[in-house]
Amino acid sequence: MATVAPFVTHRPATHAARVPQSASSAHVRDGGTHAAARSADKTSTADRNGNTLSRKYHGSPTTRRRRRGRAPASRFDPAATLHYYPARMPDEAPLLRVRNLVTSFRTDAGTLRAVDDVSFVVPRATTVALVGESGCGKSVTALSLLRLIDSPPGRIESGAVELEGRDLLRLSEREMRKLRGNAISMIFQEPMTSLNPVYTAGWQIVEAIRLHQRRSRRDARARAIELLQLVGIPEPETTIDAYPHELSGGQRQRVMIAMALACEPRLLVADEPTTALDVTIQAQILELLGSLQQRLAMSILLITHDLGVVAENAHHVLVMYAARIVESAPVRAIFARPMHPYTRGLLESIPRAASDGRRRLATIEGMVPDLRALPAGCRFADRCPMRIDVCTREEPPLAETAIATGRLARCWRADEVAS
Repeated sequence: MATVAPFVTHRPATHAARVPQSASSAHVRDGGTHAAARSADKTSTADRNGNTLSRKYHGSPTTRRRRRGRAPASRFDPAATLHYYPARMPDEAPLLRVRNLVTSFRTDAGTLRAVDDVSFVVPRATTVALVGESGCGKSVTALSLLRLIDSPPGRIESGAVELEGRDLLRLSEREMRKLRGNAISMIFQEPMTSLNPVYTAGWQIVEAIRLHQRRSRRDARARAIELLQLVGIPEPETTIDAYPHELSGGQRQRVMIAMALACEPRLLVADEPTTALDVTIQAQILELLGSLQQRLAMSILLITHDLGVVAENAHHVLVMYAARIVESAPVRAIFARPMHPYTRGLLESIPRAASDGRRRLATIEGMVPDLRALPAGCRFADRCPMRIDVCTREEPPLAETAIATGRLARCWRADEVAS
């Protein structure tokens, strides 16, 4: 059984200075008219730097009792926040806890497990990155969280997905529809195929708002325009009536973000939110997500294969290989001292700006094993330069390493890899 690691999140104090501020992000930071209109529904406070932080109280029974003074206050400590990232919240229960998740697909050649015994946590107001090469199971993990796996051929075999202590895998489909887009939202990988081409962008945002909130069509349209302005789309009053094919790739991605944030979810699953975008638009979208996280105090599960994006935007990193988590560590620790040979291989394959151009990039030899016929022992053994006999006989557990508390690695020689 996999072990879920405790999180110790870090963020350098110079992070905000490295991200350029645009006019749209200034509007997001200031909150615009949207924050003012909702001020009655929020509690605000200031952190040590004087920045105003807000938390949306959702309409749960516990929240209503808290408003009446019958429940203890939340342990969220805005004074521990550095810029828009929390430094550490060790005493608060995680927003999302995934336990031993298994998702499989039936094919003509047999059954394969695309997600195999995956466990992790996502703390509140934190960004957790899930990284790995194509086909390792990242997107299937995300779809499993929202129970969006097509069945057949897919099936969630076992495990638990607990959102604030509530197991989503045990809910009825009707209960899940109330949560999707409301408490938990997803930015899908390709906006052109995720947006319906026969409906306008505004209609699709309005539909999400009216589905979860008791609003008139006029109020929902006004909210949709506000969201389009929030995500930095120019002339939102006109763009709201545009069809997806009339928008650029960056605009379609922003529409997807607006849809995902329409009901201010507590957890945002972002599956490759900057795929196929140029670096300028990519930086703007990532900056936007960070600013919105500050405003809404939401958690983000960021799925990507871009380690540069991970270094700038995540607190904690989960490295996935062949349907399993092989390493879990705080972002700064994993870049400074990887403890799995696969993670080290990924980091060594990154081009270096200081290189003279004559050194060949490191590569990871071999191919990912066939999930329908996995080898005995470690799944990375055939490609690992540090394998020993035990690696081909027994699969190592995802366990805490001896030399680094709070870090997990699925490797028999993790301590040697890090040395």
